[in-house]
Amino acid sequence: MNIAVDAMGGDHAPAVTVQGALWAQSELEVNITLVGDQDLLAQELSGRKKAGNGIRIHHCTQMVGMDEAPLKVLRRRRDASIMVAFDLVRKGRADAVVSAGNSGATIGAAALLLGRIRGVEKPGLAGVFPGAKGKVVLIDVGANVETTPRQLFEFGIMGDIFTRSLLNMDNPKVGILNIGEEGGKGNERVRIAHDMLKKGPFNFIGNVEGRHIFSGDVQVIVSDGFVGNVAVKLSEGMAETMGIMVEREMSRSLLSRVGFWLSRRAFENLKRNLDYAEYGGALLLGVKGVGIICHGSSSPKAIKNAIRAARDFVNSRVQDQLEERLGRFRSGGL
Repeated sequence: MNIAVDAMGGDHAPAVTVQGALWAQSELEVNITLVGDQDLLAQELSGRKKAGNGIRIHHCTQMVGMDEAPLKVLRRRRDASIMVAFDLVRKGRADAVVSAGNSGATIGAAALLLGRIRGVEKPGLAGVFPGAKGKVVLIDVGANVETTPRQLFEFGIMGDIFTRSLLNMDNPKVGILNIGEEGGKGNERVRIAHDMLKKGPFNFIGNVEGRHIFSGDVQVIVSDGFVGNVAVKLSEGMAETMGIMVEREMSRSLLSRVGFWLSRRAFENLKRNLDYAEYGGALLLGVKGVGIICHGSSSPKAIKNAIRAARDFVNSRVQDQLEERLGRFRSGGL
């Protein structure tokens, strides 16, 4: 397997992406192609642990900045690292792409070069959350600010397939994020989507609220990308704040410090479960290929785990199942 890493994408590229790729290559036994400026990447590699034969560089001359308008840039910069990375997948020279760069450019490049699965109007980003009773998938977490009811219905289909195949959950519960659990709640778009999802071939349980994201009572939660992204950023900020507050409280007295020392393993496990770096990034569902989008501020650990997620996604053959089931839904008139 060969994973193409957009080595020029992210707030701290290429240093962080190179380090993460090296860790992944040594721990996960995958081949990695670093896509970016050859001189910069060679310099990064030379100052670190010697890379094995599983690390290669694919030179390109351009990149997309984090604050640039993605569609305009993609039209002008065909040699941008994210375009080149997805072109490697299109040509069969890579199995997946991992990028911590401009998310709009990543989604645009994937749709442009790989194309959408037939029957999918817009791709969706699936994020994995740590629930009290197990993992929870939220889709969409940022690919689409505005969505139609039909697109929300498609997110439900893709989220159900993803959860069954990659997370090995049997008959996951699917809900749509709303301001209340009652069927008549929400705006017109969400109410129409709710009625469509009721007819879907999955275990739809109705409206869910924000508190259900972490309860684990519902395994797949459907949302538009605007609300989903706010939920992601809110949860990450909450986790960071909780860590700071716990450390502050534990340092207030000798008794607190002793208590923290005795329970440190439990706190370490909690911190790991809440750390987004453990999940690497969000998976782009609905395109004819595999793409993982990471935070712009991703650490090497997050890049490594995103590469792991890409490997697992390819091995699970979720793409084939998406195409097959979406085809059945089209023929059934949904």
